[in-house]
Amino acid sequence: MNFSMFHAVFYSSQQFTVRQNQGYYDQQNPIKADLLLMKTNLITREGYNRLKTELDFLWREERPEVTKKVTWAASLGDRSENADYQYNKKRLREIDRRVRYLRKRLEQVKVVDYSPQQEGKVFFGAWVEIENEAGDVKNFRIVGPDEIYGDAKGYISIDSPMARALLKKKSMTNSQ
Repeated sequence: MNFSMFHAVFYSSQQFTVRQNQGYYDQQNPIKADLLLMKTNLITREGYNRLKTELDFLWREERPEVTKKVTWAASLGDRSENADYQYNKKRLREIDRRVRYLRKRLEQVKVVDYSPQQEGKVFFGAWVEIENEAGDVKNFRIVGPDEIYGDAKGYISIDSPMARALLKKKSMTNSQ
């Protein structure tokens, strides 16, 4: 489901309907809010470690360095025309915002490790190879929504339609 195509979300009691510029989608069977608006709180061990490393770097290394720059720039006097002060103060806010997000997110996510029971099936954290009728082959890994950004090439979110269609399929089966 492409989230960028939706215009507005209206809540009413336990259900809601989604409105696009042309009208309403399936008013008789509204989509559940948790499926459309919530991210899956699953993450691989590697993804968790990557987020934890980023949090540690920001908190222990980058933030103290930027704080020193802000203190130095503030000691120079007039802050309204001090580019060093303004830039580093902005950077400090960005770091604090990211640190708050990472701390909150690391508490929410559930780390999913490999289990031998998953052998031969498509599961969370699996590397998947698919082939279309033309013989084009694609390889990707099904991971949590926090792991698909940055240098994560070949990763797709478990919330994506492709991943949802492939979950629990067995090797060498056709997925429609």
